[in-house]
Amino acid sequence: MKARYWMFSLVALIVLLLDQGTKWLVVRSVPTWKSIPVIPGCFDLVNIRNRGAAFGFLNRSDIEWQFWLFLAATLVAVAAILWLVHTMKEHAPSFVVGLALIFGGAIGNAIDRLRFRAVVDFLDVYWKDWHWPAFNVADAAICVGAMVVFFFISLGRKKSD
Repeated sequence: MKARYWMFSLVALIVLLLDQGTKWLVVRSVPTWKSIPVIPGCFDLVNIRNRGAAFGFLNRSDIEWQFWLFLAATLVAVAAILWLVHTMKEHAPSFVVGLALIFGGAIGNAIDRLRFRAVVDFLDVYWKDWHWPAFNVADAAICVGAMVVFFFISLGRKKSD
C-alpha cells in the first residue's frame, strides 16, 4: 500500500479513536446538560447534544430534516476526501494529513448522529460574557484539517504563479 494511504489511515484512525473515546468518557462521567469547571471562568467540561452543525447552526429540536442534511453532507465530504486521496499524483504529506483530520472528524461526528441523532459536544471555552459554542475532538480536527488543506492549496498556488 502506498505511503499516503498508510498516513491517511493512521491519522484518521487516531482522530476517530480520540474523538469517540473522549465522548464515551464524557457521556459516562458528566450528566447531560451539566458542566464541570476545569479552569474556573475560562473552561468547563460539559455534556450537551448538538443536533445542528458547527457553532450550533440549525441546532433545533423542532425540525428533523437537519439530521438527513448533515448525514448526506458527511457522506459527500467523505466520498470527496477518499477520491482526492486516491487520485493524488504526488505524495503531499501535509495535504494528506489535513484530509485525514477532516475525514476522521467527519466520521466521528457521523457516528454520534447515527447513535444519538445529535453530536456530543463537551469542550466549553468562555471568558466573562463571551462564550464560544461547545465543541469536541472531531470538530477541532475538522477545523485544523481545513486550515492545513487551505494553507497547502494556498502555498501550492503561490509556488506555481
